[in-house]
Parts: sequence; C-alpha cells; structure tokens
Amino acid sequence: MSDDHDTTKESSADDSHDVKLTPFTIFRYVASIALLIFSIIIVGALIFTENTRVAKETNAWVALIVCVMAVVWLSMIEGQQASLVGLPPVDPDLYKDSHPLTYKNAALAFKGDNLDRYLMGRQFMVLLVVFVINQCAGPLDPKVDVLGLPDGVKFVFLDIGLGMVIFTCILGQLTTQVNASYCMIDFINNYFALFTLYVAMGVEFSGVMHSSYLIQNILSAASGKPIISNEPPRTGFTFAFFWGRVIMSIAILGFCLAVTLVALFNGDTMVSVKYPGIPNGVSVFLFFFFMAIVGMLEAMQIAFFAVAKLPADERGTSFFGRKTCDLLFKGNGQNLPGFMIGRQLTVVFSFFLVASITGLNITPGEGNNIFGIKDGAQAFLNYGFHGAVITTILASISWQLAASAYPIAFLNNPATYVL
Repeated sequence: MSDDHDTTKESSADDSHDVKLTPFTIFRYVASIALLIFSIIIVGALIFTENTRVAKETNAWVALIVCVMAVVWLSMIEGQQASLVGLPPVDPDLYKDSHPLTYKNAALAFKGDNLDRYLMGRQFMVLLVVFVINQCAGPLDPKVDVLGLPDGVKFVFLDIGLGMVIFTCILGQLTTQVNASYCMIDFINNYFALFTLYVAMGVEFSGVMHSSYLIQNILSAASGKPIISNEPPRTGFTFAFFWGRVIMSIAILGFCLAVTLVALFNGDTMVSVKYPGIPNGVSVFLFFFFMAIVGMLEAMQIAFFAVAKLPADERGTSFFGRKTCDLLFKGNGQNLPGFMIGRQLTVVFSFFLVASITGLNITPGEGNNIFGIKDGAQAFLNYGFHGAVITTILASISWQLAASAYPIAFLNNPATYVL
C-alpha cells in the first residue's frame, strides 16, 4: 500500500512538470514560431536595405554573415556555461575516454579558480556579441522602408529591437541552454567549445573586467563573508600583476563612462537619430534606468537560486519578500522557469537598448571627434563597444556579486516583486 502511495506521489510530481498540450499551449507554440520566422525575415530585409552600420560601411552580405556567426557563437557561449556549471559533481574519469574534448574543457575550467575566471570572461563575451548583433541588424535611419511595413510595426520590431531580441534569445540563448543542460557532456565535446573557453579565459586574463574584483573585495569586507578560493593567496609578482590590472580596468571603465556621458549630453549618440524627440537629459536617465533593470534582473537570478536552498520560512523576512517567494516557488516551483525565460528576454532587450544608447553618431574626419581622438579610434567608438564594458561591470557582474553577498536583502526589495 505504501509503495502504491509513493508511486502515486512520484507520478503526480512528474505530471506537474510535464507540459500538457492544451489548445492554448499549441497556439503559443505556433505563435512563437511564427513570430521567430517573421523576426528573421524583417531583420534580414532591413540588412539588405543597407540601413545598419555594418551593412552601410561594408555590404549587406558581410552584415548578414557576421550577424549569423555572432548568434552561433552566442549559442555556444550560453550552452557552454550550462554544461560547465553543471558538470563539477560528475567524475571526469567517467567521460575521459568517451568524450576527450569535454575532458579537456573540464580539466582547464575546473582547475583552481578558473571556473570563476571563465564566467567573468564569458559575461563580457555575451555583451560584446549582443552589441555586434545590434551593429549588424539595428537600423540607422528609422524612416527607411522595409518590406512596405507600417511605421508602427517597424518601430516595434526594428527601432525598439523586438525582432533582434526574439531571434537572439530563441536561437542564441534559450534553446541552447536547454539542450546543454540535458546534454552537458555531449555539448562541449568539440573544438568550438574549447576555443570559446580559451577566449573567455583570455578576456579575463586581459584585465579589462578586473575592477569587478575590487567590487567583490569591498562587498566581502562589508558583508563579512570571505571570498572562497581554491588557490593560495597572491604574493609578490602575482599580487602586483593582479592589482595592476585592477587599476587598469578602473581607468578603462572611467574612460568608457566619460565617453558615454559626454556623448549623451551632447546628443552625439544613436538615440538622437532614432528618437530625435528625446531630450539629452532623458537619454542619460534612460541609460542608467536600463542599466539598473539589467542589474536587478541579474541579481534576482542569483538571489532566487541562493534562497531556493533555504527552508520556506527563512526565504523572505518582509511583506514583499514573502510575496515574491510565494509567487516564485508556488506549487513545485513551476514559476521559476517562467521567470528565467522572461528574465532572459528582458535582459537582452535592455542590452540592445543600452547598445543603441551608447553607440556614437560622430563622423570621423570632421573635427568633432570626442576628446579630440584620432579618426580610427572615433570610428571604433561609434560601434558602442565601450557600452559593453560598462554594462558588464556595472550592470551585470557588480549586481551579481551584491546579490551573492545580500540575497535576502534583494528578495525583500519591492522592485524585485514588481519585476
């Protein structure tokens, strides 16, 4: 009798996680596929009008190829993270012979603090790739005709960027994350994954993101939580090299912020082109607003997974904290995956908006270069990659670190419940 009861409970739990194909569910699947196809078509058509930065400065085929390659690489970056974060409990000897390249990935990633280094480098790579997609597929002139579509449709799918958000999230992130979480060992058993891992490690080694470590140390001291490390304390040259890169990173971050703020206040960004009715001061506000949205969503993910391990009565210590937990962990926690999908869409949407805000609209060679820099440097800044540096450090990693130090505080925040 007891066995039958246990079996019933297990079956009931399994059923609660199965997707039942109701008419509404089928409609959502069909609508999602149709929306994805429409987004690909309209963005592709935009590229061939040569109304994107890359298409204008090279040609439409280059823009299309770079955009496709960026989405493919993003799919590997996102899937590889799911694999490497999930594999540590698995004994590497179990797949050493059957999946030799997975073993090489794991041997490098799980050595010392390399997994943390990879995650930091990978975070910047995600932002960089999204900014590249924006330059390949984001419109320069909102008035250019695309497939004869109404202005309202163009505004939503192209100017705001819903089309880019849809195909980037579905093809480059959500699908590959799900596949990699189910096939962790198989997904990274290739040289593409190994190459991506080396690039992420190289990005971290460069020191561009090292100001995040300063923030980590400050939060550790403030919260009283030690920084857990699998390596001995830094001494001598290692110590000097580490903090030297921190200082360099702070200088790079300061320069990127200066470029962005000066350009915004002078009306020299793509915001002035796409949305000429927005005052410069409002553009500055929107920049920090969407950075805060990204930060909150990044922090919420960390906080939710941290409190998921706690007993239900310890998860929230305020009215909004308890309301958030009741909503998130309702039933068998079905709302958590829904939050993760909605969060991914909102974060990428904010990434594209920040990319548009930080992209400069200064023509090199006319004497208007920001800070009087050379024409080549101005042409590079026009792509807005300095925005990727700012967003990675101030809107992503810093908030993740803060949520790790104070998960309950983020959970109790009313903004968390609203988002």
